[in-house]
Amino acid sequence: MQSQGKIVVASQHYPPDPSTTAAIMAEIACRVAVDHEVIVLSGSPGVLPASQTGPGKPRVIAIRNRMAGKAALVRRGLSELLFAARAFFALIRELKSGDVVLTVTAPFMLPYAVAAAARCKGARSALIMHDLFPDVLVMAEILKPGSLVTLTMRAANSLMFRALNAVITIGRDAERPLLSYSGMTRNKIRFIPNWATLVPAARPVAPDNPFRKALSARFIVGLSGNLGFTHDPEIVFEAARLLKDEPDFHFLLSGWGIGFERLKQLQAEANLPNVSFVARVADAELEAFLAAANLWIIPYRKDVAGVSVPSRFYNLLAVGRPVALVSEPEAEAALTVVENGLGWVVTPGRADQLADAIRAASRSDEGAMAERAVKAAAKFDRATAMNAYAALVDELLRNPELMSNARRYYTGID
Repeated sequence: MQSQGKIVVASQHYPPDPSTTAAIMAEIACRVAVDHEVIVLSGSPGVLPASQTGPGKPRVIAIRNRMAGKAALVRRGLSELLFAARAFFALIRELKSGDVVLTVTAPFMLPYAVAAAARCKGARSALIMHDLFPDVLVMAEILKPGSLVTLTMRAANSLMFRALNAVITIGRDAERPLLSYSGMTRNKIRFIPNWATLVPAARPVAPDNPFRKALSARFIVGLSGNLGFTHDPEIVFEAARLLKDEPDFHFLLSGWGIGFERLKQLQAEANLPNVSFVARVADAELEAFLAAANLWIIPYRKDVAGVSVPSRFYNLLAVGRPVALVSEPEAEAALTVVENGLGWVVTPGRADQLADAIRAASRSDEGAMAERAVKAAAKFDRATAMNAYAALVDELLRNPELMSNARRYYTGID
């Protein structure tokens, strides 16, 4: 039996948008729709996949939205502000007292609109925190820590966190920076990691792999996905430069974002023989592409802990591949790597350490590490995460004042 209160999911990214955020929000919306009426306010127009339509699925309302490229910061900021304003008025129309609204930090202005609309309408609100702003922008050196913009955003965050009923983190390292805000309390925090979208099982390193067969090197180093402001493309390229005279190694790169544009620029200037680019890989080819490399790199800038968690990490583990993670040791992905013996954690900015990690990976026992990676990936299970979201929604419908003794729903990791 469905509850009287309905669930509203507000997200700029939703199918048919192919992004990871869109897929995550669709999974959550469809799971919650099993038990409740769900409305999705989407900033991604277009025809929904068949799996997202029909009885028992969310009702999707498109909000007019125009996306500028990430490099066009001013235009992108204005577009996101306009989308957040449209989402606010759409929420004012749709929400009633006792409803629950769920949103995500993409774009970063959207949660402010959601928290304000929920407070105005007497609804309960929850935020899935993929990235913490302005901390991400400070980390990327776009903002200064003590600038007026940074201080204004932090003040707005304190008000938003006070208004929110729950904040879902996807990394254990997020608690410390969250609690630096006066409006945040521990009883609001829920830790629900993201999950692998591929079935955990070790895929063999096959010479006839379509992404690998044209490469003569014995050991392929991969880089995949979006490289945004939190990532460091320079360290990847410098590691490739350090290894260019060692024929065992080749770098296979595929992705998008400003970081990949920088990588292409660097390669155009240097023309390293051990670097190859592949066009953005379709979902149907993702498994084969991830299985093509022996090792995958996730290159973060310094001060990533508590600010961002790489969702791609779980699929790399699912295919049985180790990772070379560039980040501080206290970051969520780094903790998982060290706790489970899944690869190497490299100091940000140290291309020499990354090159050494790649050499060490080429000498490691690939079978044992693949087994550990698959075992770890199985902990990050879609069904467990979906049940955690469903439980949180149920509690918000019953009781907006969340109890501090039940602040972690995800039981796979302590």
